[in-house]
Amino acid sequence: MQGDAAPAFERLCGIIRRLRAPDGCPWDLAQTPSTLRASLVEEAWECVSAVDARDEGNLEEELGDLYMLVTMIAWMKEQEGAFTVESALGRICEKLVRRHPHVFGGPMSGSIEETATRWEEIKTDEKGGVPAADSVLDHLPGSLPPLEKAFALQVKAAKVGFDWGDAEPVWGKLSEEIAELREAVRGGDTERIEGELGDLLFTAVNLARQLKADPGVALHGANEKFERRFREVEKRIGAQGTSPGDAGLARLDAIWNQVKSEE
Repeated sequence: MQGDAAPAFERLCGIIRRLRAPDGCPWDLAQTPSTLRASLVEEAWECVSAVDARDEGNLEEELGDLYMLVTMIAWMKEQEGAFTVESALGRICEKLVRRHPHVFGGPMSGSIEETATRWEEIKTDEKGGVPAADSVLDHLPGSLPPLEKAFALQVKAAKVGFDWGDAEPVWGKLSEEIAELREAVRGGDTERIEGELGDLLFTAVNLARQLKADPGVALHGANEKFERRFREVEKRIGAQGTSPGDAGLARLDAIWNQVKSEE
């Protein structure tokens, strides 16, 4: 089934324009791109959760919420005179066509790797033939959360060859970082502990990358799993007439293992 998205998108734009009109919704009028940042990230992760759960109905709803936020922020910028919703859409359309010559009029790519290489070459050409940066690490969003930034930094460095070839040496580095953290804990230096813990987490991100896993998505899944299991532990403890705070670790852990074994 293939529909025409244009009328629906125009309707969305019209609703947002009405909400942001002088006599529109006070809450929507009070919002700015800055106040909507957290909601933008939250809705993106809601989409990730729906994808992971293969919940098509929820994904449809969450994508709608994300469309709304993106469109509202673009309309705010149109109201400011910075750019328009149309120009933002036009810019990404032009970029997609330009960076996919193998689809839009050029030779077909032989592999995913060749396509990715051509993408980077076109990006460089767009900047005048040389990378418009002092460092390959330039142009990372400053607002990236630490986990996502660690991943992005490593990807950037890997593009110029600063990378292990596979996961095997990273296992050794992970063991090394664990040993250094244990040593820091024994020494009781809180500043060093924090530094070594950071190194361990950074190495764990590197391992995820070498294993072709997105660490942010992986951690999100672990959070979802922990929440689901712990809520079930609370439910079962409550059915036994007590609360998690009064049950004790041994009892909680036993129920946790039972819940885990049933999944």
